[in-house]
Amino acid sequence: MDVNAAVAAAAAIAGVLTGVIAMLAFRWSERDLRRPTRTSLHTDPVLPPGVDTVLSVLRSSAVVLDEGDAVVKASSAAYALGLVRGGKLAVEPMLQMARDTRRDGEIRQVELDLPRRGTGRGEALAVSARVAPLGSRLVLLLVEDLTEARRIEAVRRDFVANVSHELKTPVGALSLLSEAVMDASDDPEAVQRFAGRMQIEATRLTNLVQELIDLSRVQNDDPLEDAEPVRVDELVAEAVDRCRHAAGTKQITMAAGGTAELHVWGNRGQLAAALGNLVENAVNYSPARTRVGIAARRVGARGGDAIEIAVTDQGIGISDKDKERIFERFYRVDPARSRATGGTGLGLAIVKHVAASHGGEVTVWSSEGQGSTFTLRLPEAGVARDRAQQQHTPALDEAGQSAGSSHARSHPAPDSTAYQTLSAPEVLP
Repeated sequence: MDVNAAVAAAAAIAGVLTGVIAMLAFRWSERDLRRPTRTSLHTDPVLPPGVDTVLSVLRSSAVVLDEGDAVVKASSAAYALGLVRGGKLAVEPMLQMARDTRRDGEIRQVELDLPRRGTGRGEALAVSARVAPLGSRLVLLLVEDLTEARRIEAVRRDFVANVSHELKTPVGALSLLSEAVMDASDDPEAVQRFAGRMQIEATRLTNLVQELIDLSRVQNDDPLEDAEPVRVDELVAEAVDRCRHAAGTKQITMAAGGTAELHVWGNRGQLAAALGNLVENAVNYSPARTRVGIAARRVGARGGDAIEIAVTDQGIGISDKDKERIFERFYRVDPARSRATGGTGLGLAIVKHVAASHGGEVTVWSSEGQGSTFTLRLPEAGVARDRAQQQHTPALDEAGQSAGSSHARSHPAPDSTAYQTLSAPEVLP
């Protein structure tokens, strides 16, 4: 019994000692875990108060880097631009800027062209990067996407250059012709010939200036402010009358057709100018003794019926590579032929903007050597009027957005039999 008691006592003492040692070891390990280490100090940085909130409302892409170049905070826009990948800043020039700023504390800014993710066409993103210290250990990188601003600036430069070139041509011609008239003052026939040429160049200059004014007006004005129901047959008659002399000179027959009850809602002057440009182009680019047709019809569309006005010619046609560009300002399919007809390259650009601002679109079907059909599609008067009265501001926003998108696109061959007559078919010699 004494031996057994001694063994039991020894076992109890050993168990107590083991428990005490285990408890001491547990306490010691907990103290080690709570103690901040050099590694934890460098890998778990904390943003200064309020910085996270500020970064979340910035329009720029924001990235915060710690002293080991690891990303502490990055906005969703930074991920979308491809600046951050795998928790690291993926753009080497920006990373080097951050290191330099961390070293000397100076704010740095640079503009870079970055490859666009997901495209194989070599397109680049133009960005402006600004790096500044954020506290003693962090660095803040702000990146602004300048791609759209660069595109708009390029469009503006091209427009100014094109306008300068187009104005220079007739002005230069007038200067030379005036000198020729002075030199030929004793030759009445030469003076008359040169004076006739001066009239042609002066008319071309006047038309160019007027179309620049028209283009500026349709881009800046709200056509729905002076909107009214406009009869389609009156628009067609006005467009035909505008081109009657030019068509008669080339012996081109103009045939108008549609339904007298068709109405569209919008600015009468802008709509007349748009349709007149389409008819004038059809006459100018058609050979002699051919036919130009203008037809209208009502078609079903989302949100209500729409009115389609189609202008068809038997002219030279348009190649596939030119169809996507003919609505650009100053773009001409055949520059030499445009000079002969006095075209400025602005007519179709005006048509596109008028259609977009009225909530419609313009489409084209064409085949080289067979002619072209331009179709102006506009909301019917009742539908467009109700929409404008109920939701005037949203409608303008939608039109503005549409104007930036493609409202001038290729269109399959139209079904000419679907167009009805305005009243009785009218053939105008």
